[in-house]
Amino acid sequence: MLKNLFIKQLFSSCLDLAPILAVVLIFQVLIIQQPVPDVASLIIGTLFVILGLTLFIQGLEQSLFPLGEGMAYAFARKGSLFWLLTFAFCLGFGTTVAEPALIAVAEEAANIARKGGVIEQTNAARDSYALGLRITVALSVGFAILIGVLRIIRGWPLYYLIIGGYCCVIIITPFAPAEIIGIAYDSGGVTTSTITVPLVTALGVGLATAIRGRNPMLDGFGLIAFASLTPIIFVMVYGMIR
Repeated sequence: MLKNLFIKQLFSSCLDLAPILAVVLIFQVLIIQQPVPDVASLIIGTLFVILGLTLFIQGLEQSLFPLGEGMAYAFARKGSLFWLLTFAFCLGFGTTVAEPALIAVAEEAANIARKGGVIEQTNAARDSYALGLRITVALSVGFAILIGVLRIIRGWPLYYLIIGGYCCVIIITPFAPAEIIGIAYDSGGVTTSTITVPLVTALGVGLATAIRGRNPMLDGFGLIAFASLTPIIFVMVYGMIR
């Protein structure tokens, strides 16, 4: 059964990547009108991507999703709001601070800030700036997941939080340093990636399923949207007080 699932997912990964490859090849051959460089490396790399994507999705389905949903069920049965909120915050913080995309963006932002004279021209200043960005974004996502779990428990409408959050973004933006605004807006996207999304989604769906009167389709989703919003606010505030 596991073998059949793997083969099915492998075929699905091929279909998912086919449009991307088609676009690249069409523009390379018909628009740019140049031969594809190093065809052998391209084929090998594509096979690696297909295999990696297949293994990643299989891993999500067999470990991270069940783990997140199981812990949500356990906390709901335990009935301890304090520990549930503590777990939600720690989950958001822990997954975000380890997010590869965030690490890459924070390091790039620190390098640009050093070259632009925003921070001191030292490696220590660069590392401190990058770490500060990562911690700030991680705290913001932890706060977002905590509020999102409260929303599921209390039944608050999601759009109240989203509209209110973006109103805060609009208000804060004119007062934030110009060099931090772009980083702040991008940080909302890079936080919700490979590690964060599966666990947070599983937590929301599992919690909405476990709590009586909550609909997983209506209440279980939306945590990722809020987790993409709060980093914008937190990073702009970070730039204002730094």
